[in-house]
Amino acid sequence: MKILVIMGSHRKGNTYNAVKQIEEHFKSIENAEFQYLMLADVNLSHCLGCYTCFLKGEEYCPIKDDATSIEQQMHDADGVIFASPVYGMNVSGLFKMFVDRFSYIFHRPCFFDKKALLITTAGGIGQKEVLKYMDLVASVWGFDVVNQIGLMTPAGIHIPKSLVLENEKKLKEAADKFQLALQRKEHKSPSLYDVLYFRGARGSFEELGGISPRDYEYWKGNGWFDKRTKYFVDVPINPIYNILGSVMEIYVRHQIRKLIADGEFQY
Repeated sequence: MKILVIMGSHRKGNTYNAVKQIEEHFKSIENAEFQYLMLADVNLSHCLGCYTCFLKGEEYCPIKDDATSIEQQMHDADGVIFASPVYGMNVSGLFKMFVDRFSYIFHRPCFFDKKALLITTAGGIGQKEVLKYMDLVASVWGFDVVNQIGLMTPAGIHIPKSLVLENEKKLKEAADKFQLALQRKEHKSPSLYDVLYFRGARGSFEELGGISPRDYEYWKGNGWFDKRTKYFVDVPINPIYNILGSVMEIYVRHQIRKLIADGEFQY
């Protein structure tokens, strides 16, 4: 089993040590290879916002860095641990640059056969905000997020023993859940947001096929334009979510057709 850790920290501090504890416990119950991708050490450039990856494809991106290799490492892994400290109530700049660099995956998600574990550390507050953002990114990219952990790791002071034990318990439980999810294989049922995103994106990309042909062909090739398809993967869906998703798709299609009719989009 292969686990890829994407580390959004400049140093091997609290966030790195937390993942190492997960690795230690995980390996005590499962034979696994942990590979650490330290974002501070790879050649990953800032996104230029040129839309080339959206409109033509990521292979036409003018930036020549390690992005292709990094994406392949995510595909090769059985599971991915996304880890970032809290910086200014958000992920670190390194982690945000990583997300921006792979923005095209928001349009063309591809990791539905992968499990993800999310970890953040903070001296005080911000864990909820960071985990919410990381969950959004990983879920839209297709990852099945099996658990998320926010740890309080105060800097420059003695950490109370009770907090150390609490953090250790969280990490052990996370390792257990991650291991079980990797063994289970199947994808969990989508949330309401997941369904709304799928149905809204489907309406958008099908209506805008002339403007975003790469997205259109990708969705068509995956069979996601088929009206019998309710979500990216074949899993049980809450019937109410499906109804609300249908309303979302109808609304999105109506709005885009109106914009096209008004000449807002040029084919």
